[in-house]
Amino acid sequence: MTLGMNASVRTVLFDLDGTLADTAPDLADALNIVLDEQGRHTLSYDVIRPIVSHGAAALIYLGFELEDGDDGFDEIRNRLLDVYRENIARKTRLFPGMDEVLNTLEARGMAWGIVTNKPSWLTEPLLRELNLDSRAACIVSGDTTSRKKPDPMPMHFACSLVGCEAHECIYVGDAQRDIEAGKRAGMPTLAALFGYIGDHDHPADWGADAMINSPQEILSWLDRYCAANELQPS
Repeated sequence: MTLGMNASVRTVLFDLDGTLADTAPDLADALNIVLDEQGRHTLSYDVIRPIVSHGAAALIYLGFELEDGDDGFDEIRNRLLDVYRENIARKTRLFPGMDEVLNTLEARGMAWGIVTNKPSWLTEPLLRELNLDSRAACIVSGDTTSRKKPDPMPMHFACSLVGCEAHECIYVGDAQRDIEAGKRAGMPTLAALFGYIGDHDHPADWGADAMINSPQEILSWLDRYCAANELQPS
């Protein structure tokens, strides 16, 4: 295979919740603690899991039918996030196979990083608990830039931190806004079907370059993509 001049895939960027790490168990526990405190019925994990990627506001609407601006929303949101922060990594783990993916990327000399809408005061302690903070080439949280996904600004900022161009990155996420952000930034995108996909989500319509059923498929897709485009993963 003849490689294009200076052509390479240098970085894989990940969404955090529902893509890199399975955070739903701790978020579900936090929501149920607050529901119980408020005298409401708790919810099953299967009901909560698909909502996790949509953030705290979606969880509050699920549990309390409150929206941002409604009376009591801010109080519930603050309590939910406080409870979650206190228990941020009790059950959270990397998705099965993800550690192998990260190790392989590192062995190949490739960078990997995180672009999430999760606020930094939650992102940073979680990554410390998972011993990932020093391994990631970049960590871009929901408050790192002035705009969040699906805006491409966080994606471009991640590129500036890593020192590469958008076309040299691949973005992996489990929500439509992830794929939209990556595409708008000019990155190939992978939709993580092993993440928090709900019944009302239609990943086939998101326009991702591929849909993957496990973290290990990131590596096989990367190899096929590089071969098809005469690129060098490096």
